Amino acid sequence: MIKRFIILLLLPVFAFASQDRYKIDETHFAVGFLVDHVGYAKTLGMFREIEGEYTHDLTENKINDINIKIKTNSVFTNHTKRDEHLMSPDFLNVDKFPEMIFTADNVKIEKDETIINGNLTLLGITKPLVLTGKINKIAKYPFGGIIKPYVMGISARGVIKRSEHGMMYAIQDNLVGDDIELIIEFEARRQ
Repeated sequence: MIKRFIILLLLPVFAFASQDRYKIDETHFAVGFLVDHVGYAKTLGMFREIEGEYTHDLTENKINDINIKIKTNSVFTNHTKRDEHLMSPDFLNVDKFPEMIFTADNVKIEKDETIINGNLTLLGITKPLVLTGKINKIAKYPFGGIIKPYVMGISARGVIKRSEHGMMYAIQDNLVGDDIELIIEFEARRQ
């Protein structure tokens, strides 16, 4: 009788166990970018503040409800004056637009490569953004205390055309490239 009662209590848990909520680990992520500078070389930069979460549906093999927010004033290129310029209205206009937001839903996970069709809101303009990514690993984390969380590691790449978001500074003269190559790496913890 007690075993049946326990099984009945656990049935709702098992029914919903196929959908897990994941939160990006703010200590294990990288959102980097490369942009052409006058044709000589590409400038490498990154954003140092990000938060985000999504749902992983094991049964459907999909990722849903992706919502990632990047603090625009966390831009870093290892050069103070350039970073200040990037935060100005010429580029990220951080006072008016403190976040850029990426959202996506219904992402079917493929073994070798997953196409993530989402939307990026940058400078108040929302445009489609396609990322190519993969899940590197889902497993119990090897570090920490007694209770080790499940962690998912993801890699993704994409290209933003900054002119589509109204960021026109130095494009016409070919001083700063229009295409911004994205490099995304993160670990997310199951909640």
